[in-house]
Amino acid sequence: MKLHTILGAKGTITTQLLPVLQQHGEKIRLVSRHPTPVVGVETRSADFLDAEQTRLAVDGSAIVYLLVGLEYSAKVWRRDWPVIMGNVIAACKATQAQLIFLDSLYTYGRVEGAITEATPTRPVSEKGRILVEVEQLLLAERHRGGLPAIIAKASDFYGPGVVEKSWAGTLVFSRLKKKQTPQWLVNARVPRTYTYTPDIGQALYVLAQHPEAFHQTWILPVASPTLTGQEFSALAAEYMQGTGKVKVLPKWLFGLMGLFIPFMKEAREMMYQDENGYVLDSTRFNQTFGFTPTPYAEGIRVTAEWFLRN
Repeated sequence: MKLHTILGAKGTITTQLLPVLQQHGEKIRLVSRHPTPVVGVETRSADFLDAEQTRLAVDGSAIVYLLVGLEYSAKVWRRDWPVIMGNVIAACKATQAQLIFLDSLYTYGRVEGAITEATPTRPVSEKGRILVEVEQLLLAERHRGGLPAIIAKASDFYGPGVVEKSWAGTLVFSRLKKKQTPQWLVNARVPRTYTYTPDIGQALYVLAQHPEAFHQTWILPVASPTLTGQEFSALAAEYMQGTGKVKVLPKWLFGLMGLFIPFMKEAREMMYQDENGYVLDSTRFNQTFGFTPTPYAEGIRVTAEWFLRN
């Protein structure tokens, strides 16, 4: 039985991937600095900034999922991401494990039309430039044939249980739960792709099961057509008996709040994704693996029900 190791045991996507692995009877190891014990699952503690701890965390693995989340700070990313990726690459090579790296869209920058696997990387943010450098470490190894690896791309996400790490969770579902007007970033009239977290968990496992998927980059499944912020919020409001109106948060507000709140300062450079629309096209993944993304109506309904219960 193959060992599937998740680096980033407490991450949002780990909570979706873990039950998928369990349903398929896989042998699982969860790794983070302070992993929470899970019945029937091996846990190990490791600091991924330490090469030897990372190697021991990966030892014996067939598939490694890099789902590590760092503090949302370009300074922290610049300091830590290259070290972590270097350590994970070395560990996977030493133990002959295959690697799946869950990445964001920050590397693409401003894009006209839908983002596909063929879209060039042209970052316009500091965090995007950092991730391009991190990806290059992996791509260079991949091109040399030294490591079977996948870069899996996902948009900002929403889903049951996702609150703090999701704009949709914070601004739409959480506010509707409190009987408040939902909010949206910068422009609610343009289409903005959000990826459903259970689809990410399923898709990562699908990739792990297909050797031919390695040495490639994949856009993970997203529903189509993409909703506007107004449409997304209205659907959520319908399921949560809230207002169909939406309050737009202007870009200048993040600049002002950034003077006092570090996170808002960091978030402001990503607002280009919300100004003119940001759309993903997962046709290649869907057709290659026969995958049907969860429709927005269904994903928003399930998410709304979770928020109403919790």
